[in-house]
Amino acid sequence: MAEELLAQFDKTRAYCFELFKAKNADYGPTWLLYRPQSLNDEIWRKAKRIRTLEEHGDRACIHEGRDVEYVGIINYCIMFLIKLQSAPGLPSEADLTDDISVLDGIGEDVLTAAYQAQMDQVRTLLIRKNTDYGDAWKSMSLGAMTDQVIIRVYRIRKILANGGKCTVSEGVSAQLHDVINYCVFALIKMGAEFLN
Repeated sequence: MAEELLAQFDKTRAYCFELFKAKNADYGPTWLLYRPQSLNDEIWRKAKRIRTLEEHGDRACIHEGRDVEYVGIINYCIMFLIKLQSAPGLPSEADLTDDISVLDGIGEDVLTAAYQAQMDQVRTLLIRKNTDYGDAWKSMSLGAMTDQVIIRVYRIRKILANGGKCTVSEGVSAQLHDVINYCVFALIKMGAEFLN
């Protein structure tokens, strides 16, 4: 059973990464200009849309469904994690503020390495947590998974408001890892087309 979950995780990872690369080709790594709260707000916006679609029977005014939003959340979480951990080869916040043209000098290899390193950490966590929780996600509703994402977005907001400090709780990175895994579980439960 674990092998099947990992295979589905890897398909999701590949799909998300291809989208990440394509968007970087279109826009460049402009996401590096986001501040932490802005990235969190992007995740919130997508989670809110998923919840709205759930509550309205997937009736949407635009053609994109919940699956697209879950994929978007995964990629925003990875971007957030890359920024939090200052991936090698990426400009600092000060460098970006001083000269936005430094974005043009970031190679695709640097972005690929940063993205894959973060996804490797998430995959490792997925294995450990799924072992401990015994596939509990399979009995959860999609709505509950969306709620878990929203709860973690709010937690991140509180942690950021506290200067990134936690007294007894896990920090922003742990929350983002959990968000990604809930999105992967939701995509699997939905039977996302790219998983076939």
